[in-house]
Amino acid sequence: MNSRPMSTTGHHWWEAERRRTTAVQQGLNAVSWVFLVIGVMGFVPLFTSDFSGLAFAGPDSTAELFGVFAVSVLANLVHLLFGVLGFIMSWMARFARRTLIGGGVFFAVLGLVGLIADAAGDGGFLPSNWATGLLHLGLGVLMVVMGFALHRRLPRESEARGEGDFGETNRGAAR
Repeated sequence: MNSRPMSTTGHHWWEAERRRTTAVQQGLNAVSWVFLVIGVMGFVPLFTSDFSGLAFAGPDSTAELFGVFAVSVLANLVHLLFGVLGFIMSWMARFARRTLIGGGVFFAVLGLVGLIADAAGDGGFLPSNWATGLLHLGLGVLMVVMGFALHRRLPRESEARGEGDFGETNRGAAR
């Protein structure tokens, strides 16, 4: 006979890892909020100087978030997309970690490319200036560090399912 208790709540596989939120999931949620808010603010004239100069893409956009960071419609959409993707990927700890590290590498490379393009006066597909390049580079490095540092203690699969001391107590009570 099976000694495992029957679940009366009908848990699914995606609920198992979501039951206990880990530090890496919380970290990705925080980063996702930042990207979502910045993406929205890039479309609001109150926060974006020279809003009429907001181009879809490329170095032709003269709009700047807070009068400092170069933005375009495409840059704002990338920020919004990463914010939404981050919330979805934070559902499971292993995906949250991968998203922080992968997204961090993406934004660090984007920052380096922006700094090189700005220094060469070359432009690119996203508007960039020194402030934007440094911000993306710094944020990318921070995200990679968070991905490695915050996952130190991911719950074992049995803990994520709610087994362990609680499961043992239920198992004894069911007899």
